[in-house]
Amino acid sequence: MPFVTAGDGTDIFYKGWGSGPPVMFHHGWPLSSDDFDAQLLFLVQHGYRVIAHDRRGHGRSAQTGHGHDMDHYASDAAAVVAHLGLRDVVHVGHSTGGGEVARYVARHGAGRVAKVVLIAAVPPLMVQTASNPGGLPVEVFDGFREAVATNRSQFYLDLASGPFYGFNRPGADISQGVIQNWWRQAMAGSAQAHHEGIKAFSETDFTDDLWAIDVPTLLLHGDDDQIVPIADSAEIAVTLVENARLEVYPGLSHGMCTVNADTVNTDLLDFLES
Repeated sequence: MPFVTAGDGTDIFYKGWGSGPPVMFHHGWPLSSDDFDAQLLFLVQHGYRVIAHDRRGHGRSAQTGHGHDMDHYASDAAAVVAHLGLRDVVHVGHSTGGGEVARYVARHGAGRVAKVVLIAAVPPLMVQTASNPGGLPVEVFDGFREAVATNRSQFYLDLASGPFYGFNRPGADISQGVIQNWWRQAMAGSAQAHHEGIKAFSETDFTDDLWAIDVPTLLLHGDDDQIVPIADSAEIAVTLVENARLEVYPGLSHGMCTVNADTVNTDLLDFLES
């Protein structure tokens, strides 16, 4: 399998398919690059080169005991970009991956980034603070940490079968295959990386990173996202990026890249070709 060795020696798994303009994907917590399979296959069929990596401690990347923070996540992405010699890349980030994209573009993307797509993304800041009163109380994330430490297998199953895809909503079209695939990806990763990653995605303030993005940016978010509520994320983030547009999907969940792939793929392709 293809790996890139990051600056601190951590092996980062990546996959790359197709040829043409490059599009790089950054996945959400606690999953892997497999979460973007519907987008990867779609764009390959439309003439794009797609690249997706597993975040350190996630999926097939090394289960290192350190570096589970946004600065390392962004530098690992930069290592993949440099290894492949990528230029004029469109970076697509979902959830935690959206934070990773923002930090990567701000710190490492000069001269290499063509466009940015943030899907159900965590920026600018998830946790509630004095300056971010609309955020989620830290007790929510403390509960995540407790669940990962005590019975993450059941916690992940509950997330996948409930709020992540909106399967807890009346009349939801529940897919056991989708649930099992989410659980499979999550359990492949490191419990330590997942535990420490909660702080990274919930307590990192991406305000300055968003201000630094100077390329066309598309934000996609469902207004029934129960994981990253839109009012405290995309609706604020779109005001911080100079050249950004927000597309809101009525009733769609955090996991819309999978359960509403046709909708997401169509809008993603339109943005790539604009």
